Amino acid sequence: MTLGKASQQLDLLDPVSRFCAESLPANSIYAFLHEHRDRLFPDSLFTDLFAQVGRRSVPPSVVAAVMVLQRLEGLSDREAVDRFAFDIRWRYAAGVGGWDGASRAGFAHTVLVDMRERLRRSDRPDRIFEVALEAAGQAGLLGRRRVLDSTPLYDAVATMDTITLIRSAVRGLLTAAGRSLAGELRAALTSGDDYSSTGKPVVDWDDKNAREALIDSRARDGYALLAALDGRKDLPEPVLQAMRLLATVLGQDLETGDDGILRIARKVATDRVISTVDPQARHGHKTSHRGFDGYKGHLAVDPDSEIITATQVTAGNTGDAGPAADLITDLTDPPADTPGSTPAGDPAVYGDAAYGAGEVLERLHDARIDIKTKVQPPNAPAGKYTKDQFTIDLGAGTVTCPNQVTTPIRPISEHPRHAGKADFGKACTGCPLRAQCTASKTGRQITISRWETHLTTARTQQTDPAWKADYRATRPKVERKIAHLMRRRHGGRRARMRGLPRVAADFTLLAAATNLARLATLGLTHNQHRGWAT
Repeated sequence: MTLGKASQQLDLLDPVSRFCAESLPANSIYAFLHEHRDRLFPDSLFTDLFAQVGRRSVPPSVVAAVMVLQRLEGLSDREAVDRFAFDIRWRYAAGVGGWDGASRAGFAHTVLVDMRERLRRSDRPDRIFEVALEAAGQAGLLGRRRVLDSTPLYDAVATMDTITLIRSAVRGLLTAAGRSLAGELRAALTSGDDYSSTGKPVVDWDDKNAREALIDSRARDGYALLAALDGRKDLPEPVLQAMRLLATVLGQDLETGDDGILRIARKVATDRVISTVDPQARHGHKTSHRGFDGYKGHLAVDPDSEIITATQVTAGNTGDAGPAADLITDLTDPPADTPGSTPAGDPAVYGDAAYGAGEVLERLHDARIDIKTKVQPPNAPAGKYTKDQFTIDLGAGTVTCPNQVTTPIRPISEHPRHAGKADFGKACTGCPLRAQCTASKTGRQITISRWETHLTTARTQQTDPAWKADYRATRPKVERKIAHLMRRRHGGRRARMRGLPRVAADFTLLAAATNLARLATLGLTHNQHRGWAT
């Protein structure tokens, strides 16, 4: 398919265009896209996605405008093309005008599917987000402060229990194997299950022995398939992927009892696969009492303009500190000098206590970024003395307890997060403050983090009233932006795609659409001589 190009000959007398121009607010997303669509994402921006010869595609600039509006309104592909066909605001935004002549034709919903897939496979999958961010930077809307946060993205599949996971993984391997190899594999099955249906086998679920027999028989089928394929060479990649998934599912939930029966383990695997339909989704926790299944969307926001500057999606069980470095690369690794790319001002990063991890603080310190992330205060059980009530002298390598007993810090080299430990041991025997300090029979121990200096400095800074006032005035702005992103359940809080790469691309597109709506609200315009400006 070759690149299609949008017509530049607009009918000034078209009643639809004239009505929208007179009726829509100047700062609406529809008027903004109508005015700047060809400049933001011209058809030439997508040249690399299409062949040199073939049938002409729907103009990519038109498709991009529809994708932006679709994400803002939380519509499915079919709903989006239906809206484009009959909503004059959408047609005005896409620059196709009314229903006369060649502009009357719409397009199939598969065009949107195809465009997303072409973008995903390209060298610049997030180009719509990038051009919106570039326009904001050129207009001087991007400062040197960033606020970080994350939000749950519920997966688009049903979470499976153990028996459903095993049967689905077995069925997936048999399907991937193809007809000839599947026939050979089925000869190894002994449970009598043909694995053709997605429903659970019929058993007495109130009978414990029946449940255990069901789990054991299906698990042995899975192990038999893996044994039959073990050592074979030149297996197709889909078969290898299905084998890895089956092995993961069998290993994460089962344990063998003393009687040799495979049962569901009374534990939760650290990185448990929760669905064979979307193997990258995970159990996550937003708080200790609130769980979810799926992914986490991470974002960085400029608190002054409320423009999203970076996004990332991870599995639901990923901590917030991990992706933080990738969200602030524009501060730590600034681009070459270009208009609007290196704004003045001292850089600062704001975040809640989830971003107060030692490794994040160290990176911010090394990049000379003002640290505005909260750090959890030390805690101790039953109201006993906390760590900050001990005097830690890293220079001398000692720790002094509240009873003024000093002990050396013993280095720990094998632990990735701990640099040392101070063991008071015998000094706690007969100590008058022991009841207020520890209940351990071996005495109090103080663990020294590898980032102890950064943690201590950050805890001291956040007691400053000026620091607190700045944090309280700035940090909540990211919550407002998350509310904008999540206000539609379909495609907002609930992911529309399956698999981490597609969910990440969709989340970035949502951020791009939200940024464009924000630029419209701010009155962004383009001048031939000055470029983008508000």
